[in-house]
This record gives sequence, structure tokens and C-alpha cells, in this order.
Amino acid sequence: MTLWLIVRRSLRQHLLSTFITSMSIALAGGLCLSVWTIKDQANATFTGVDSGFDAVLGARGSKLQLVLNSIFHVEASAGNLAWEDYTDIKANPSVAAAVPIAVGDNFRGYRLVGVSTNLFTEIEYKPGQRFEVYGGGRVFDPSRREAVVGSFVAQKLGLGVGDTFHPYHGLIFDEKKQHAETYVVVGVLRPSNTPSDRVIWIPLAGLQRMSGHDPKTATDLSAVLVKLRSAQAGFRLDLLYNKQGNRLTMAWPIGQIMAQLFSKISWFDRVLELIAYLVAVVAVGSVLASIYNSMNERRRDIAILRALGARRRTIVGTIILETVAISAFGMVLAFGVYFAIFTLVASVIRAEMGVVLVATQWHPVMLWAPGLMIALSAVAGLVPAFKAYRTNVADHLVPVS
Repeated sequence: MTLWLIVRRSLRQHLLSTFITSMSIALAGGLCLSVWTIKDQANATFTGVDSGFDAVLGARGSKLQLVLNSIFHVEASAGNLAWEDYTDIKANPSVAAAVPIAVGDNFRGYRLVGVSTNLFTEIEYKPGQRFEVYGGGRVFDPSRREAVVGSFVAQKLGLGVGDTFHPYHGLIFDEKKQHAETYVVVGVLRPSNTPSDRVIWIPLAGLQRMSGHDPKTATDLSAVLVKLRSAQAGFRLDLLYNKQGNRLTMAWPIGQIMAQLFSKISWFDRVLELIAYLVAVVAVGSVLASIYNSMNERRRDIAILRALGARRRTIVGTIILETVAISAFGMVLAFGVYFAIFTLVASVIRAEMGVVLVATQWHPVMLWAPGLMIALSAVAGLVPAFKAYRTNVADHLVPVS
């Protein structure tokens, strides 16, 4: 209790430097928390998102590009495949469901995806959960110019049931490329926290036959989303399309393809980790500098304490306890910094990729980062503590004139 009273008095006396030092710890701690939680959660989330499908069939090309274009709705299509390719894979006994899609248009920068209605009737994007409209809406009629809007698009553009819009040609919004067709919003999807929330879904034929599109390719598809009956089916189709064939590409398994992407950019993760470590070291150094620089004005107080019977180890304990208190307070503030950084990054990821990250999800760094920062601060406190330990009582009890 005596130690804590001494420390509290010292913290009050040096309130400004205490706050500034605690803020440096907070920034360093918040950065450490953010780097590890965002990195690991993004990796797990992106490799776990498949929107209910096991594979994607598309034109010959990159598997990663095919997955990004068809599942995450970013990137451009590598090419088209014929309608017959869809009917062939749909009839394959290894396939439980096949959903054809076509892309190539947008509305205000949000992608239009032509799709068959079995996306809403057969596919579970998560076990037991299907894409469904709410608020009095319904799924579009394949023979009409109707649209079902993802929840994120509806929120950002203010679209609701009964609203109309004109599509624009291409995947990048250009006001000069407006199509003549008018589409009516007949439903808004219930939030699924998947990339599908960033999409405007329209009938497949509507996108294929949009004005300005080549009539020769009116039945072509961008890809086919595939749900397999078993894992063994994936090996058979991989052999059929990727090894024996040379015209189409089967991207399977989706999670493994995304894991390869994160493996390729793992060097960037290590750079972020190194930066976080360096910032932490600098913050701990600021604790050391703050306490050490205040030792000259504390010498008389220390001498008085010693004269009153305080032992050297008591003085050392107060200095170390003070560094620990500053660091602990800083780490409390660090969680506020973490939530601010995480919220900003998560909002960008959701807007660009449709993937949702959760700031409150537990990660071991939330335990070891505060412990490590406080322990390092305690070690740093040994330097000014040693200086306090060597304080000569007689030299510093001379009356101040």
C-alpha cells in the first residue's frame, strides 16, 4: 500500500509526461493488437468464404482470378464458356448443384450478376442458411427485367423494393455507358456477411442479352458455380478439366486457392509484424526516457524517503511499479486504439470485398500483447531504478536555498 501511495503521488506530479508516455504505449499496443487480429482473422475469413460452393468452372486461365471474379465479385472474367459446358457439368453425377453466372455490367460501381434462380432455392451459403429476400420482397422473375439487391448495395445506394435503375456497361462505372433497359428492384437480400451482399442480382438472360452486348455470345457464361456431392468428386473433376482437358479451368478447392494467395503475400504480414515490434520497442523506450529524465528532480524525494527509513529495494520497487502502472494504463487505452484501427480497416475490406471482420472476436494477442508490453516496461524500469538505488542520501539532503 505504501509503494502504491508513493507511485500515485509521483504519477500526479508528472501528469503530462505520464499521459504522453501512456499514449505512446497505447498506440504501440493498439497497432500490435490490430496487426495480428486483422491478419489472422482476414486469412481465416477469406479462406473460409465460398458462398456455399465447392468449385468454379470457367474459361482456361488462372484459378485465383476465377475465384476472385465469381465468388468475391472482384477482378475481371478470364473469358467465357459455352452454355453446353454448363449443361454438361450440371448433368455430371458428381455435381449436386450448378449455378450459371454472367458478368459485365454495373450500377454505380456495384456489379450486376446475371444468375439463375436456383441460387436462391438450392444453395446454402452457410449450413442451414439460404439467400433470402425480406421486407415484403421476392426473388426476380427470370422472364422480366427485375433485380434482387444485396444488403450492402441497398444500404449504400438507398435502393428498396419498387425502385428502378438503368445498368451501365462494363465493371467500372462510366456515366457515358448507360444501357437503355430499366430494371425494377423486387427484393433485397437479408445480410449474409458474404461478398454476395455487394452484388445486384438479375436474371441470367437479362444480362446476356443486354443492349450493346454481342448477340453472337448471347448464351455464353462467365462461370459456373458448382456444389459437389463429395470431396472425391473434386478430384475427378479436377482430373477431367484441368489435367485431361485444355479448354476450361476447374477452380477447386476454393479455400485452398485463397490460402495460396495469402501464402504469396505472407512477406507483407511479416513486414507489418516487424513494424509493430519496432513501434513497441520505441514505446517502451519512451517509458524509460520519461522516468529516467525525471530522476534528477526526484533525487531529493528519494533521499528523504531513505532518511525516513525506506530501504533501497523499496525505492527500486516504486520506480518499477511506476513504469508498470504507466504501461498498464497505456494498454487499457490500447484497446480503444485497436477498435478504431480495426473498425476502419474492416469497413474498407467489407466495402471492397464484402467480407466481414469482427473486432470483438477473441485472439490470443489480446492476452500476450498487454503482458509483453507491461513486462518490457518493467524491464526498462530497471535502468532508472538502478539510478535511484545508487542515490547518495547525504548529498541530496542539503537544504535548498
